[in-house]
Amino acid sequence: VIGHLNSGVAIPSSEVYKDSMLAMISPANTNPKITDRKYKNVFRVVGRDDVQGVVGAEFAAKEMKAKTVYIIHDKTAYGQGVAEFFRDHAPKVGMRVLGFEGTEEQANFDPIITPILARRPDLVYFGGIYNQAGVFFKQARAKGLKARFLGPDGMDSSDLAKIAGQAIVGMHYTTVAGPVSVYPRAAKFAQDYKAKFGKDPEPFAAQAYDATAIGLKAIENAIKAAGGNKPTREQVTNEVRKIKGFRGLTDTFTFDAKGDPVPATYFVINIVSGDPAKWGQNKLVKTLRINPPGAGM
Repeated sequence: VIGHLNSGVAIPSSEVYKDSMLAMISPANTNPKITDRKYKNVFRVVGRDDVQGVVGAEFAAKEMKAKTVYIIHDKTAYGQGVAEFFRDHAPKVGMRVLGFEGTEEQANFDPIITPILARRPDLVYFGGIYNQAGVFFKQARAKGLKARFLGPDGMDSSDLAKIAGQAIVGMHYTTVAGPVSVYPRAAKFAQDYKAKFGKDPEPFAAQAYDATAIGLKAIENAIKAAGGNKPTREQVTNEVRKIKGFRGLTDTFTFDAKGDPVPATYFVINIVSGDPAKWGQNKLVKTLRINPPGAGM
């Protein structure tokens, strides 16, 4: 299985895959539970929210100079999880959390924006996905909110600009998947993708390519180990776990005992335009290489 996009889908799905010993290689799931359950068949090629949330809080305090923050999340395993890690680290770097609120609202954020306006935070952090966040950001700016915006990689979509327009110009987001332009080995992939689909690669497209390549290599190795015969699912899973130094488009991959990549790369991106067509021009601000917590081979 190459997937999923959202951790809230991947966590219950992987329970089924575990029972069948079906290898799952995620190109996008960041919730720690994905690998912390230590299922033998579960892997990912990206980093974790318990690191991404910390990266966001560190950047907010040290680079954005935020002293106060109001945190919103979408109540999903992904959005709430990364927001909680951001919240927990914020006081350690001198930021005061003025509010922490979950919402499933999609259209009218007035009941949330009003108390934020009253608290006047330096920063609003939104843990969630672009389709909900974009509406919130647009309405918040229209209501006169001056705070700066920050979010995790759920913001990484040109649709955020399509929804929010000028409201998100200048905001930052952290991500475990940088734009394809930051990966030298992905240049031809980007060209081929655009030729095939008529647009630039979407976020996590190159990571999905790498996850697929790892899966295919594991199948190839399992066939060889089985003497040219059809391998079992467990044999394929074992070969994924044996992967060391696999050279992909976005990284060179080795998995730890949990199935996390060692190390993983984290990025901070600055949005430079409200034009969706210019999403690929967003500015890379920072790149960090960080091992997963308790990494063990």
